Amino acid sequence: MIRIAVIGAGAIGGTLAAWLAQSGEHQVTLCVRSPLDHLEVDTPQGAIRADPGVLTDPRQAEPVDWVLAATKTYDCAAAAAWLQGLIGPQTRLAVIQNGVEHLSRFPQVPAERTVPVVIDLPVERTAPGRIVQRRDGSILVPDSEAGEAFVQLFAGTILDAQTTPDWLTAAWRKLAINCSGIVSAITLRPAEVANDPGVAEVMRALVRECIAVGRAEGAHLPDSLADRIVVWTTRAHPQSVNSLHADFLAKRPMELEARNGVIVRLGERHGIDAPMNRALAALLAAAAAR
Repeated sequence: MIRIAVIGAGAIGGTLAAWLAQSGEHQVTLCVRSPLDHLEVDTPQGAIRADPGVLTDPRQAEPVDWVLAATKTYDCAAAAAWLQGLIGPQTRLAVIQNGVEHLSRFPQVPAERTVPVVIDLPVERTAPGRIVQRRDGSILVPDSEAGEAFVQLFAGTILDAQTTPDWLTAAWRKLAINCSGIVSAITLRPAEVANDPGVAEVMRALVRECIAVGRAEGAHLPDSLADRIVVWTTRAHPQSVNSLHADFLAKRPMELEARNGVIVRLGERHGIDAPMNRALAALLAAAAAR
């Protein structure tokens, strides 16, 4: 029995915990602020239910085989409070968050036991413990011993978990998608907004800046990625709401730094300006402050 602790029961954390619990070979525990009675995910294959263990106090935590940090990036400090109890000599940590700086977020765990995760999983939390999963989803981790062990956790689920020899490029490709999603939060429209020609061109401009900075960081990103992301967004479920949009609507903190600000910040390191990402992030932050 593999012991897995999932920190955070939001849309991503809750969905992963529910799927991991389906095999019967994993002992899954949720580490959360408020207790949950169970998890229920409405998936493309039908609803699944899970009854994982639930901890609400880091002092109750004991070492496990795997820790999955699935909190928002701005909650890393709160997530780190769980690590003292959960991390043993052999425990591995999977960082399942947005952005490209996964390996620097939890320095308490050695790098060789930390697995950065790029996840493409369109899910929305409708209530505590209740989640809608729009399609099957995919997971990419580095091609390493720890990465392969993480992939094996999801054997038998509908989640396509794989290793990749070029995780850096995968992470920047996902960031290119995420940075363009700010248009939904600003316009208060779901994925269908990409069908608007003017909005589509704004998305392309955001992605082109991400491509330039990503290349400077060592990622291999083609020029065609900007057009592909617009097309991909128009083909998504028209009512699909990305997490930035959902957080803005719910008046929660937003991952502006991890999704757009990081492009501006890392661009400055390379002398690359990213005015579209800077401007739209500033506008959305101002709207949220209202």
